[in-house]
Amino acid sequence: MTAAKVKASVMQIIDAYKFKLSQYPEEIFQTTPPISGWSYSEVYSHIFDSSLLSLIALSHAATGKGEDRPTHFVVKLILFFGAFPPAQKYKVPKRLAERVKKISKTEASDFILTVEKALDEYYPLIANAKANCKTKHPRLGYLNAKQWLRFIEIHLKHHLKQLERIEKSFQA
Repeated sequence: MTAAKVKASVMQIIDAYKFKLSQYPEEIFQTTPPISGWSYSEVYSHIFDSSLLSLIALSHAATGKGEDRPTHFVVKLILFFGAFPPAQKYKVPKRLAERVKKISKTEASDFILTVEKALDEYYPLIANAKANCKTKHPRLGYLNAKQWLRFIEIHLKHHLKQLERIEKSFQA
């Protein structure tokens, strides 16, 4: 898949997050769901914070601030298929989990806007990025700029499914 198609997909997924955000009542947005785990608010906090951090890593890889390191075969499969393995659970790294907090719908909306602006700013760097210049992902190892963009897409889709599970738990 080309970087342009991945970016278009990322923007479409972000639009789905914006639509969902507009549908959640503020009082439920910060409520721990019946299935436990993160509230809508905490999912938005995590996904857009980590997307912003991923875009920064993308920009470092694209501007030569990375290393010439291999990408693990399993990670290449994840990037190729566009999803995390269904039977495997990925725990949020501690330093990222500590960043998750309950935010308001307004803060979530502002966070989305910040990520969209960063994507528009850093996306053009991919065109001249070297494929062997990579920066470290906390769980997946080293990714180049194009791989970071693909990871952002996969990660956004993954947490969109989490929002759907939370929605079902509130409806039950």
